[in-house]
Amino acid sequence: MMTYQDAVAQGLLEIGAVKLQPAQPFTWASGLKSPIYTDNRLTIAFPKVRQIIINGLVALIKRQYPDAQVIGGVATAGIPHAAWVAQALDLPMIYVRSKPKDHGAGQQIEGQLLPGQKVVLIDDLISTGGSVLGAVAATRAAQGDVLGVVSIFSYDLSAADDNFKQAATDFTPLTTYSVLIETAARLGLISAEELQILQTWRQDPGHWQTVDLSEH
Repeated sequence: MMTYQDAVAQGLLEIGAVKLQPAQPFTWASGLKSPIYTDNRLTIAFPKVRQIIINGLVALIKRQYPDAQVIGGVATAGIPHAAWVAQALDLPMIYVRSKPKDHGAGQQIEGQLLPGQKVVLIDDLISTGGSVLGAVAATRAAQGDVLGVVSIFSYDLSAADDNFKQAATDFTPLTTYSVLIETAARLGLISAEELQILQTWRQDPGHWQTVDLSEH
């Protein structure tokens, strides 16, 4: 029986939400060269994959955070998934902006969050964890009790582990970079040599060098 980790990884690959190009890497906004590009926003357009993700997140939250009282979406990509999960769990929902509004009441958190309520935050993607940990800090500043963060996908980077540990925040992805590249290899989307290159990137993305596969 296929696990949610495997099913989500396969779904992301099938719809093109994740692209793997070890020989022609992408350049992230940070300037980092990467053999992977992820756009999980694409998942909202594919009901079958979307439902697999919702089912996975619901099962994950029930298992990891059974005391959750509020589901929070991290703006903007986490919002639709948080809405579907909150509906499935019959729980209130909030969403957290990257910064307070510059007009009106100047709120950073939309919806209703009562002091002491136990919150699980949902984001679509975790690289180093910076943006979602900003949402964690904002929720805690509003007196919410953040039980943890869940996401559709994580790049499995050690920087994220360090940042979540420093913020004393639990974090569980639905699927990971390691599972995804193994799934891609199993499906025949990448070669064994490309799999090895992709594994090397995760170990030290800041110093990763592209490899000319034509020479091998």
